[in-house]
Amino acid sequence: MALRNALMAALLDGEASGYDLAKGFDASVANFWMATPQQLYRELERMEAEGLIAARVVEQERRPNKRLFSLTDAGLAAVHAYTAELPSRPSTIRDELMVKVQSVDAGDAAAVRAAVAERMEWARAKLARYERLRARLLDGRTEEQHLAEAERIGPYLTLQRGMAFEQENIRWGETALRVLDQRSAVRR
Repeated sequence: MALRNALMAALLDGEASGYDLAKGFDASVANFWMATPQQLYRELERMEAEGLIAARVVEQERRPNKRLFSLTDAGLAAVHAYTAELPSRPSTIRDELMVKVQSVDAGDAAAVRAAVAERMEWARAKLARYERLRARLLDGRTEEQHLAEAERIGPYLTLQRGMAFEQENIRWGETALRVLDQRSAVRR
């Protein structure tokens, strides 16, 4: 999947500055796509040159002017065409921590244990952010009400996937720590 598709998906919520998109990526799209602000700005420039998005300048006092981006008709058509394509294949995991865990028997078990514990803390922090985002999306409604009434359900569905991913990271980490601790106790 190209970064442009993730940006177009984010712009479905409406006009946004590059800063807002980068901040929004951390809060929502990051549950399925990661990008640096520099990558976002480069891609926004390319997308504007290709006519997928339009930018307008908003003059600000006491701050630099900002550019607000929105999808053009061509951008909306590109979103439609992209969603009509079959995904090429399921995503794969490329995770350095998994390589360390794979090597734990010949490596530094204490360091691997610490890395697993740290990953769990990251997952808990991300899950907490996702829970806050979920509460904002629901805005006092039940999940069923939101899914029936919301103008867009895609952000909620991807948020659910991100939450499930982090919950599974925590469950796996608990199991990994328990096994590493048990093996460490046996070897003492």
